Amino acid sequence: MSLYKDEELLQQRYGSQQKPDNIQWTPEVKTMLTHRSVRTFLPEGLPEGTLETMVAAAQSASNSSALNQWSLVAVTKPELKQQIADTIAATVPTDRIPWIEEAPALLLWVADLSRSEEITKQHGGDPVVLDYLDSFLMASIDSALAAQNASLAAESMGLGIVFLGVMRNAAKELAEMINLPPYSFVTFGMAVGKPDPSRASSIRPRPAQPMVLHYNKYDPGEYVKYLDGYEEAILNFRTEQGMKIKTWQEAVCFAATDMSYMGGREKLRQTIEQRGFKLL
Repeated sequence: MSLYKDEELLQQRYGSQQKPDNIQWTPEVKTMLTHRSVRTFLPEGLPEGTLETMVAAAQSASNSSALNQWSLVAVTKPELKQQIADTIAATVPTDRIPWIEEAPALLLWVADLSRSEEITKQHGGDPVVLDYLDSFLMASIDSALAAQNASLAAESMGLGIVFLGVMRNAAKELAEMINLPPYSFVTFGMAVGKPDPSRASSIRPRPAQPMVLHYNKYDPGEYVKYLDGYEEAILNFRTEQGMKIKTWQEAVCFAATDMSYMGGREKLRQTIEQRGFKLL
């Protein structure tokens, strides 16, 4: 349950930018608006039933044609978790990734067409549809929908999470480490655990809603009107957090122009195809 008042949540989420004044406040909405990426965890295990509750929530997410084309690998063995952390750390400019090491569980969300492929062949069919890009995209989307539900469940129980797209930096090695079958790959990871209140992070501001919300038709130039307000919110956030000062637009440009941002993901298509996806 959120400890913030409604107006405090909106202030943290948007800063001094334009804010919606007609939010329908429900407990679920408050949980979502309280979300922050947690990268510091207490040295204690997950409460009993945590993973089962998260998976039940994940399985309650919308699911394309009820095909259930995702899976979850929960890494709780310290040795394997450390091996994964070391493998990923080697792909980024750092010696270690402490939030993977500290979290009691590393959840690897898998876009998984392997069951569909096997069942189809067992019934004498040729799973030709699985070779097309849409099947790959559908499984990836369903994995993300499931994970988002699971994250909300975790946060409602007082736990913290951080999504880890960096897992794709070493997609090939990771698949081998956790024994993934063909037609499956780790879309992203999620560290989950009890947040350390002595090292708490803050809610990261998002752009004012008119920057992302369009009615009936997309207005390509509308976002420009709200850039300065968002930059101010980002500057205040980074200053308060003691982070290196850079603008949001600088971050966008870096992510779009510097290949070091990829960290190995530039080879992802090759890895995906080696895992059986033809992406036709």
